[in-house]
Amino acid sequence: MNKLQAMEVFVQVVDAGVFTRAADHMKLPKATVSTLIQSLESALSIQLLHRTTRRVSVTAEGAVYYEHCLRILADVRDAEEALTRTRRSPSGRLRIDAPTGLASEVIIPALPAFHARYPDIWLELGCSDRSIDLIEEGVDCAVRAGDLDDSSLIARRIGLMRYMTCASPAYLERHGRPKHPDELVHHQCVNYFGARSGRVFDWDFTRGGERLQVSLPGVIALNDSGAYTAAGLAGLGIVQMADFLMAPLVAQGRFVPILEEWVSDPLPIHVVYPQNRHLSAKVRVFVEWIAELLAGHPLMH
Repeated sequence: MNKLQAMEVFVQVVDAGVFTRAADHMKLPKATVSTLIQSLESALSIQLLHRTTRRVSVTAEGAVYYEHCLRILADVRDAEEALTRTRRSPSGRLRIDAPTGLASEVIIPALPAFHARYPDIWLELGCSDRSIDLIEEGVDCAVRAGDLDDSSLIARRIGLMRYMTCASPAYLERHGRPKHPDELVHHQCVNYFGARSGRVFDWDFTRGGERLQVSLPGVIALNDSGAYTAAGLAGLGIVQMADFLMAPLVAQGRFVPILEEWVSDPLPIHVVYPQNRHLSAKVRVFVEWIAELLAGHPLMH
């Protein structure tokens, strides 16, 4: 039995909660994963996992062993990376997840510069407005907008997402231009709902000491920023979307800003990663790179 491989498999099984997902993540047959865990338990003369037909959970002894395995594996990676650093370039596959709009408009256009700086990193970039489970889906780190609801993640704030209220020229020609947020109840608005909660988000407006939070009428609600923007361009209603998405379309004349004197609450942008995972060199350089990218973006200070 390869003790180091068995430790890695054990950590993956504990993180994933099932043998199948751990096997898929490590690209090993499920039978190999099961055999390695059994061999590890036999060598230690303890039961590391409780097994059911659907999930596995760690025993008390297994939890202690799990913490030791994390430290040992981190030390091994440190030793390997100390040698790798002599090449001055982190390498390997890096799995990232980011909101669709932020990925398409900000991150992807800047990736040639990232790859020029780190040519040996192979990026896998998942684009979705859904908040994924990083451990369950084997993702190294994610960029998230809004308040964080997962306290198990380490988070670094890297920017602010500000909002602009707009409508297409065709919509304004048909329905007129509202001059106060109170008038929005007489308009159609394109609503946005959370992919996980299904809750339609209210809109908020602040001007001086006046603050409003309103639920708005509309004929459609979406949960993807690209589809949301498309609905606004199609004239389905007024939209409220991030500055970095709206600004190019406003410059092209495809959207017209409205209620410019009213400000909506900005959302923080964080890069997050699991706290029980060693921060490898490739994750570290990506975190630093994207923090630098957003710090230099004119609409995301």
